[in-house]
Amino acid sequence: MREFLIGFAILILYFILFYGIALLLRKFYTSKSERFRKLLHIGALFSVCIFLFAFSIWWHAVIASIIISFLIFPILHFAERFVNFERLLVQRKPNEVKWSMIHLFVSFGLVISISKGIFDSNALVIASIFTWGLGDAAAALIGKRFGKHKLNGKMIEGTKSVEGTVAMAITSFLICSAILLYSGLVRWYISIFAAIMAGIVASIVELYTRNGADTITVPLATLAVLSGILWAFGGLVPVWV
Repeated sequence: MREFLIGFAILILYFILFYGIALLLRKFYTSKSERFRKLLHIGALFSVCIFLFAFSIWWHAVIASIIISFLIFPILHFAERFVNFERLLVQRKPNEVKWSMIHLFVSFGLVISISKGIFDSNALVIASIFTWGLGDAAAALIGKRFGKHKLNGKMIEGTKSVEGTVAMAITSFLICSAILLYSGLVRWYISIFAAIMAGIVASIVELYTRNGADTITVPLATLAVLSGILWAFGGLVPVWV
């Protein structure tokens, strides 16, 4: 219990420090700044490292993610009563921030449960989450600024661009390959192959996921691709073997 409380305290301290600094920097961004919006997302994204390393037992991290998920809604619901909440957090539609954060921490819990609970692998967690998080940020920033070739369809929510989707695939590949090469789970060419497949799958799943659920679908799809390839080539071994 003591270890869990220490880990949870470190997690809360991280959120207080990061978002406290981010809100102090808010005045340097425009009211609808996509860069500030992604800064907030990246702060939440990097908290997965705290979940992994502040808790010595993996299911403690999962419990913490569940607790955070339950706390987020009432906290942000109360914060919405204050003036300029939507402008401050660059919220596009009502309840968007609340649900995106809940989706994120649910995603953390699922990915950690599978990656740590089955394969005892931190690298698999980080690769799956960062492939989505940084890839999605690149897609939004590049697509918004350079997206000239639009993608429309019944299965595509809103208007997305070829440039944004390609940016996500490339960024996801680069991030994933860097993590896999550093971890040394398999030979370098298998790592590159796994990263290529993860980048392609992540960008396609993100393109066709609706209602902001890509926060969950993309990390899980990436996890499925990576765990399948790495397991097949001996880079991962289930804990029961």
